[in-house]
Amino acid sequence: MRTRVERIVDLLTEEIEQRLAERKRPAAPTVEPSAPPSDSEDRSALPATASARRYAAAGRSWPETPVEAQPRADSEPPSMPMGPPHAARLMVRLAIALAALIVVINIPFNRFGTTLATALPDSAAWVIVEGFVVTEEDDPEIYVFKGEEMRRIGSLTLFEALGYTWDDVHVAADGYMDQFEVGLPLDVVAKCFGSLHVYRLEGETKRWIRDVEAFTGEGYVWEDVLTVDCSYLRGLSDGETIPPGSGPPPQP
Repeated sequence: MRTRVERIVDLLTEEIEQRLAERKRPAAPTVEPSAPPSDSEDRSALPATASARRYAAAGRSWPETPVEAQPRADSEPPSMPMGPPHAARLMVRLAIALAALIVVINIPFNRFGTTLATALPDSAAWVIVEGFVVTEEDDPEIYVFKGEEMRRIGSLTLFEALGYTWDDVHVAADGYMDQFEVGLPLDVVAKCFGSLHVYRLEGETKRWIRDVEAFTGEGYVWEDVLTVDCSYLRGLSDGETIPPGSGPPPQP
């Protein structure tokens, strides 16, 4: 009985003999393609037809067949045609519609010059803070939220002196002010530089406030007093004093 080592040796021997036999096999000959004849080769070596021989006998050369030019593979693709002309008309119409929309939303729709572009949200969404300015649609008076109550701004002069513009005014529906406590109106209380006399301005008239008791009795605080040029106060006519009958008012 053959041992395991002998079987392994036999397998290795067979493998070596098989590989040696494969190496001894002759390689298949390679056939190189023949190159086409060039234009420089002698045309006489080519087989001549009867027509070619007649041309040669007459001393004339055989006419060459024209070769059509082949398109280059790397040539650029043709350019894409332009879009249809109606696309340009559509863009023009869109531009006109957009311009018309911009004009419409900037046309004022009430007496305060409010436009759709600047219209504020519903009054229920407003946040009431100190300095909040509001008016009702059918009420010419303007109010400012000050000290937990609404106070009427007494004049356009005070409105501008407080630094407000019409863009700051919230326009509410009639009856909106019913939910607030309305305090004393805000008037222009002014003094001039270098003078302690305080006046309430009402249009083109100034009314002298006699003393501190009268000043606080009208609901004013010192922060309400504006300081203006003395020549401006002197140019206003004198009205009734506060309180009335306090004598001739002093000039600033």
